[in-house]
Amino acid sequence: MRALLQRVIRAEVRVDAAVVGAIGPGLLVFVGVAPGDDETVAWGLAAKVEGLRIFADASGRTNLSLSEVGGAALVVSQFTLYADTSRGRRPSFLGAAGPIPGERFYDIFCDRLAVLGVPVSRGVFGAKMDVELVNDGPFTVWLDSAELGIAPRVT
Repeated sequence: MRALLQRVIRAEVRVDAAVVGAIGPGLLVFVGVAPGDDETVAWGLAAKVEGLRIFADASGRTNLSLSEVGGAALVVSQFTLYADTSRGRRPSFLGAAGPIPGERFYDIFCDRLAVLGVPVSRGVFGAKMDVELVNDGPFTVWLDSAELGIAPRVT
């Protein structure tokens, strides 16, 4: 799984002009799922997002986590995080999981983030969405479960 985190003052997502998810201060989290990802990967990535110390403390140092500042997460599915642009000018998305496992592990990621105490708002999986945000900083972080050592469970 991959996640692109943007620290925001506020963010919202609309489908057909209707707001389906919105947050105040917190993180806009774009999530992509790869073939082979499983529940262990989704849980591990959710824990990393919740615990990442990217919010300012009283001294202005990035020393606090999303939970510690009482922030929320707006989670939007985005298979394009697995775009392969190594050949030609048209990206390939074969590195992304199909829609059934993609939605399943997107939901597990969101549910796990909520269990960890983060208020979670969501986009609509597979829908054409308009995302609006006010980036705080800007502060953007890229997470890749493979690079973090979060591996699928071997059975």
